[in-house]
Amino acid sequence: MSKSNSFSGQPILSQILNLISSKIINSATRKHKSNRYYKKLPSRVHLVTLLYGVFSYCNGLRELCEGMLGCEGKLAHLGFDKAPARSTLSDANNKRSYLFFATVYEKLLEQYHSFISDSRLKGLSIKNLKIIDSTTISLFSDLLAGVGRNRLDGSKKKGGIKVHTMMDAFSGVAEFVRMTAAKEHDKHFLYHLDLPANSWLVFDRAYNHYSQFAKFIEQKVWFVTRMKSNAVFHVTKVLEDKTKRKNPKGVIKVQLITMGYKQNGEEKRLKLRRITFKADDGREYVFITNEFNLPADQIAEIYKSRWMIELLFKQIKQNFPLRYFWGNSTNAIKMQVYCVLMAQLLMVVLRKKSETKKSFANMITVIRLHLMSYVDIMEFIKNTYKAWRKIHDESIAFQT
Repeated sequence: MSKSNSFSGQPILSQILNLISSKIINSATRKHKSNRYYKKLPSRVHLVTLLYGVFSYCNGLRELCEGMLGCEGKLAHLGFDKAPARSTLSDANNKRSYLFFATVYEKLLEQYHSFISDSRLKGLSIKNLKIIDSTTISLFSDLLAGVGRNRLDGSKKKGGIKVHTMMDAFSGVAEFVRMTAAKEHDKHFLYHLDLPANSWLVFDRAYNHYSQFAKFIEQKVWFVTRMKSNAVFHVTKVLEDKTKRKNPKGVIKVQLITMGYKQNGEEKRLKLRRITFKADDGREYVFITNEFNLPADQIAEIYKSRWMIELLFKQIKQNFPLRYFWGNSTNAIKMQVYCVLMAQLLMVVLRKKSETKKSFANMITVIRLHLMSYVDIMEFIKNTYKAWRKIHDESIAFQT
C-alpha cells in the first residue's frame, strides 16, 4: 500500500501531533531555554514521547518506553529514530522545567480557542464565562503534603496534588491551571486570576472570600456562587418574594443584602444580590452575585453551567493516565498533568473538526487502540468501520 498520501502516509499519532506547530514548540523552547540544561533528550522529542504515553495510557515509564520500542519502525514519522531509554526520560522529567509544557499548552489554547468555542451556549446570554473548581489527584508521596488525618496504623497518609482550574465555558477546556499540595484551600486560587472587565466567574461555596469579592466589584468582574449556610448578612431590600405561594418553583426570593468583611483591619460592607431558587425536586439553592441587572432566573442558569467543569475533570481522569506518575518530583508530576491537558485539548479540536457524534470517551478509546495505524484520522473518527475497510481494500488491491 502506498504511503505517499498525506493521510495514509502517517500513523494516527503523527496526524494528532501535526496539530502542534513547530513554531509553538520552538518558541516555548527558546522562552525557557529548555534545551540548554538538558541536551540528551531535545524538548520536542520529550514532548512527543510523553504525549505518546498519555494517548496510549501508560501507567509508568517502563511501560511507556517499552511500548515505544514496538513502534521503532514508525518513529521516523514522529521526528526521531529510536525510543528514548527509561533512564534518559526519567532524568528529563526531573531536570527539564514543566514550564516548557505549560507554555506549549497555553499557545495551543491561543491557536484553537476561537475554533473550539461555541458562541451559542444554550440558555446563556452572556459572554466570557469562566468556571472555577479544583480536583485532587491522590498519590502516596512525600513530595506534596498529605491530605486528611494521620492513619491510626502509623502508615503514610495519602498525599495529593490539587489541580485548581479555570475553565472557559464556551470552549470546554482549561484556560488557567495552578497546581498545589492537596491541603491548600481553594479560595487562594482567586488571588492568581487576571481577568478583563465584564468577565463572568462561577464557583462553589469553597471559594467564598469576601475581601476578594470586593476586588471583583472594583474590577467589574461579575461572579455567581452559592451562599454558605452559616453566612451572616443583612437584608436591605426585598425585590421579590414568592415563598408564601403554594408550591413555588424557580426563583422564589430576590433580596439586596450587605455582608461584612475586614480589609487592613478595617470593617467594611459588601453589597450583593441574594437569590433563592427552588428546583423541581424541592431542593432550595441560595445564590449571591455582584450583578444587579440580569434577570434572577438568568443568574440561576449561569450557576447551572458549573457542571461543565465536572465533565472536564471526568474526561481527564477517566480517559488519561493520572493514577500513576512518571517521575519522583513535583516538576515531573506537573509536566504529566500539562501533557494530559494538551491531549484533552487536541481531542476537543479533532472532535470539532471531524463533526463526529461519537462520545469523547469512545473517540479516545478507538484512537488509543489504533495509535500507530496508517489511516486518515478524520475519516477514522467519523466512521471507524468504513475507514478501516477502505484501508483493507486498498491493501488487497495493492497486493494483487
